[in-house]
Amino acid sequence: MAWNEPGGGNGSWNRGSRQQPDLEDLVRDTLQKIFGVFGGGRGQPTRRSLIWILAAVLALWALTGLYRVDEAERAVVLRFGEYSSTRGAGLRWHLPWPIERVEKVNVAEVNKFSQQTRMLTADENIVVVDLVVQYQRSDPVDFLFQVRQAEETLGDVSESAIREIIGKNDMDYILGEGRSDIAERTEGLIQQTLNDYRAGIGVTQVNLRDANYPQQVEAAVQDAIKAREDKERLAFEAQAYANDVVPRARGEAARRLQDAEAYKSRVIADAEGEAQRFEQLLVEYQKAPAVTRERLYIEALEDFYGGANKVLLEAEGSGNLLYLPVDQLMRRGAAAGQSSGAAPVPGSASQERGLSRGGPGS
Repeated sequence: MAWNEPGGGNGSWNRGSRQQPDLEDLVRDTLQKIFGVFGGGRGQPTRRSLIWILAAVLALWALTGLYRVDEAERAVVLRFGEYSSTRGAGLRWHLPWPIERVEKVNVAEVNKFSQQTRMLTADENIVVVDLVVQYQRSDPVDFLFQVRQAEETLGDVSESAIREIIGKNDMDYILGEGRSDIAERTEGLIQQTLNDYRAGIGVTQVNLRDANYPQQVEAAVQDAIKAREDKERLAFEAQAYANDVVPRARGEAARRLQDAEAYKSRVIADAEGEAQRFEQLLVEYQKAPAVTRERLYIEALEDFYGGANKVLLEAEGSGNLLYLPVDQLMRRGAAAGQSSGAAPVPGSASQERGLSRGGPGS
């Protein structure tokens, strides 16, 4: 029996075909119901019903072009994939797909990302830098069309900029007073590069959150820092010592120079005075040689015995030994002179001269 013969062959197959409706029959029944709603007779479409169907489809298609733009957003309208216009906040409409589509970009949101890299400094040291970059999508058109994956490009540009700045500075400057300056210079370099790329991104702030040595060399670095601090401390102490010693040495040198000048002047004045006295004695000697010699002899003995505390007495023809405590008398005279404010007088010249000549027996 053939497969398509009624009542013959595979009965279960035929029963299944009668239980499950065909797809074409289902579509036909649906269309007939729709045409019936719009005035078609017996499920047959009319011209009027086709117009209503077309109008409904067009209305639904037009409604798909409605969209809303928030205050922080800008809408970029693309017509057949090409830039058409930029729309601001509010309820907007565009030609529905596939003619136009809309890309919304948030231009007010401040985004940030952090980046930690290890790099070389100008003095060939290794430093680990933790950089934080805050940015906004300032130009939505450039952000969407000028650079592919603009935010990833921002990460690459930031790493390149911080490497360039760190590579031009020493480690002491980076870890010390140069952090704010490095962050400011890095921000300027990043923004300049993004402007050259027309990436549509504005950098609001760059923070150098941390800059430190790698963990593996931290102990050695701490020793180096301590040695540098000791060097600075010893340099300060040496400078303080120099500031104390050098002025005193200069003052001592100036004082000695003044003493030398005074000594020079005194010696010259003494020499000139001695020369003048000698010339005067020469004149007197030429007038009376014997008297002048005697006078010079007596003055020489007076100068010699003036500071002596022993006295020689001529005792010819006398059995008595005369003792005169001249040293004690001189000390008493000096003490009396100091108490009265007068200069000490070590005996009169006439007494010493008389004693030197031999005392009362002479």
